[in-house]
Amino acid sequence: MLLRDGRVIDGGRSPDERDVRVDSETGRIVSVGDLDPNRHERVVDLSGKTVTPGLVDAHVHFSLSGERSVEDVVALSTPQLTLVEARNARKTLEAGVTGVRVMGARDIDVVLKRAVDAGDVPGPRMVANCRSITITGGHGHHMGREIDGADDARRAVREQVKRGADFIKFMTTGGVTTPGSDPGAVALTDEELHALVDEAHRRGVHTATHAHGADGIKAAIRAGVDTVEHGTFLDDEAVDLFLEHDVTLVPTLSAPYHISRNTEAATREDVSKVDFVYDRHLESFRKAVDAGVTIAGGTDAGTPFNYHGGNASEIQFMAQHGMDPIDAIRAMTETAADAIGLEGCGVVEPDAHADLLVFDDDPLSDLTVLNDPSAVLKGGRVVSGTLPEN
Repeated sequence: MLLRDGRVIDGGRSPDERDVRVDSETGRIVSVGDLDPNRHERVVDLSGKTVTPGLVDAHVHFSLSGERSVEDVVALSTPQLTLVEARNARKTLEAGVTGVRVMGARDIDVVLKRAVDAGDVPGPRMVANCRSITITGGHGHHMGREIDGADDARRAVREQVKRGADFIKFMTTGGVTTPGSDPGAVALTDEELHALVDEAHRRGVHTATHAHGADGIKAAIRAGVDTVEHGTFLDDEAVDLFLEHDVTLVPTLSAPYHISRNTEAATREDVSKVDFVYDRHLESFRKAVDAGVTIAGGTDAGTPFNYHGGNASEIQFMAQHGMDPIDAIRAMTETAADAIGLEGCGVVEPDAHADLLVFDDDPLSDLTVLNDPSAVLKGGRVVSGTLPEN
């Protein structure tokens, strides 16, 4: 199939009209440029339309669906939660997110990933975790793996990798949505942090840490973490450490935004915490962008009122608070794919997966266009919307 004359937005290149040839058997892009149609090849005229890589969301929770509280979910049985995850994966794919990193719940994510890879259920390409690792009673303990001490931390990592985890996530600080948890307080000890990161890297998987407070962020970076999620209270030293250790920040600006816009429905504790963190979160994001920290787009989709399918709004938030529009798009395509290890995703180039979005209008003129792709392709197949008929 030849996609002709679409205006391609891809990475750091200036947007321009290019043809994209897709191999329907391999699901890969064959070539990009000024191309002549092959005999018997389907040609799709995309004149006046825009083509981007499929979005890549570096931080989602398929086990959550935007409920007021995670406690609304913990009573679900594992079969019920599996169906919830499958539903949320489909919504995410149909919205134009063709790759995700899923942050873990009851070991279900790795099972869902296998089902998606096998074609049994629709969903994006997944980098999957089993259970987030937290201290006993810590943030996310409801569906996580609680630990006490460095030896237990290593055991927890080994358990996750044995069950198929592609990465290890741990909670360095408290969080907003766990009752009684302080987002600014460090939870894990230095010994536990070093054990988690060292054991994960020994097992060949990367690490991601939930971290709000500056002291926790700095401790995790010194321990060798690969990505920091949220990064709410950055100070100058923390920013310097990001740059020195080449650590990626996944800011998840969507998460506090949606709670702040639903204060009447949110829990009183969540509202109180968001009132405290929201402005600081935006200030920290601007500080990181200005300093040149690598930013990967991630939404924290599934957290309160942060619904699956609205993922593209994160790009708008990043642009509103310090990034150029094209850089914000790159953060949630190429950069996110690189950060989470989704090879061949987030770009429009030969040998990449033919995961593509088609838009009737220009997202660089109006980023809200990203919320409504006219066609979503995964592996060269249309999975949502339609391509023009010639």
